[in-house]
Amino acid sequence: MQEYSVEMRGIVKRFGSVTASDQVDFSANAGEIHALLGENGAGKSTVMSMLSGVYRADEGEILIHGKPAKIRSPKDAGLLGVGMVFQNFRLVQTLTAAENIVLGEKSSFWRGRNWIKNKHKEIEELAERFGLKFPVDRPIWQLSVGEQQRVEIVKTLYRGADIIILDEPTSVLTPGEVEGLFNTLRRMKQEGKTVIMTTHKMKEVMASSDRISVMRKGKMIATLATKDTDERELARLMVGREVVIERQEREATQGEDLLDVRNLSVYADHGRKALDGLSLSVRKGEIVGVAGVAGNGQKELAEVLTGLRTWREGEIIFDGSPVKTASVRGAIDAGISHVPENRMKSGLAGRLGSVDNLLFKSYRSEEHSKFGILKAAKNRIWSQELVHKFDVRTPELDTPVQHLSGGNQQKLLFAREVTHQPKLMVAVHPTQGLDVGATAGVHELLMELRASGSGVLLISEDLDELLQLSDRILVIYNGAIIGEETHETAERERIGLMMAGIRSREESLV
Repeated sequence: MQEYSVEMRGIVKRFGSVTASDQVDFSANAGEIHALLGENGAGKSTVMSMLSGVYRADEGEILIHGKPAKIRSPKDAGLLGVGMVFQNFRLVQTLTAAENIVLGEKSSFWRGRNWIKNKHKEIEELAERFGLKFPVDRPIWQLSVGEQQRVEIVKTLYRGADIIILDEPTSVLTPGEVEGLFNTLRRMKQEGKTVIMTTHKMKEVMASSDRISVMRKGKMIATLATKDTDERELARLMVGREVVIERQEREATQGEDLLDVRNLSVYADHGRKALDGLSLSVRKGEIVGVAGVAGNGQKELAEVLTGLRTWREGEIIFDGSPVKTASVRGAIDAGISHVPENRMKSGLAGRLGSVDNLLFKSYRSEEHSKFGILKAAKNRIWSQELVHKFDVRTPELDTPVQHLSGGNQQKLLFAREVTHQPKLMVAVHPTQGLDVGATAGVHELLMELRASGSGVLLISEDLDELLQLSDRILVIYNGAIIGEETHETAERERIGLMMAGIRSREESLV
């Protein structure tokens, strides 16, 4: 009988009345890259969180290298050689890369400068071995997102992990950085390490993994050799039905100017200039994609356009009228909808149910209230129709949305934002956390908005999404637009170079 480096048998995890993991069996070999696929809420992150010690299983057993293991905390997992690199990095911004890597080591309590310097060479050699170079003596806040991810991976390797879990590892990387990451994973594989990668990007799974396990609704559906499957089969397994994956066709856009942004300069919360003389335009009936690595001003751009953030310099003209001040109510009344980057921070109220969240932008209208009193019965029927239409899976309408999966939260948010036919949709990662079926539905909705004459500003780190949907793709770098491609001429390689700040192939050779 084959001895796996990781084996999970009959794993069950419940959160109240919800069973997130239902009798799950999972195994991975040493020297393989194993991808774990599943829609948001399918249970894949829960299973990996139990393997890494973040959660404890209610039932089942875990074996590490054939021996039963009791994993009650991340410390227990670390002692067994299990490490996890989370999508949201767990680094101390004011400490250097090296200090973050040794943080928690017994000898690190000496905190001597010479001690840290002596560790630099050891860390640099480890990083070089796996193709993960970064400046070890630089504070985390001065590193790019890609470099911060490398620090997280090296931190895991430095602590002796031979079973490495990566949670959505490519979501913050440029195409060039993605290929570099895959080279690193292949080196880990060559050294006999077990690499488990959770992701929703099927093209990357097909390009990098040896085996693929698919989860749906808390159950393990199938485990396949990558060479024996394809994207269509994986989509069907994830969703439970056939999904058509194709490039969106479109007619030429001839609409009038809807949004014109000129020389916009905006400062982020910490005082750094987030947008630096940025200019862009969106026409009616047009989808304009904004490509860029996280942290280059996308968040601040969306907040300015939706009234959440003020600007110091520049001009914004919307639907023929100058926008003088930042106002959320003004943006709503003007017909601007917003799917924000952080749905729970600025999109939804976690402690409230679906009805209240769906009413946030329209509760004052005659359709939903009279003399300041909400039409409770009518609003519940309206909300139920939206929940059904957008396939929001919630036990009850009054269930707090913070108890829903991320994908269902996103679908609820999208339902609210497209219901009242906006003039402009500012969509930031609108399909984040959605399965391929729901993603196709969102793409269809965006195309319907386009066809009806609405403008769409689509801010995304998913190049496949941008290439599929956008009439034009703008590349943002250090708060400015440094390049533009059309739907017909866009090339992945050229956009990837611009996302890294390189305007041309010639410049990349310098």
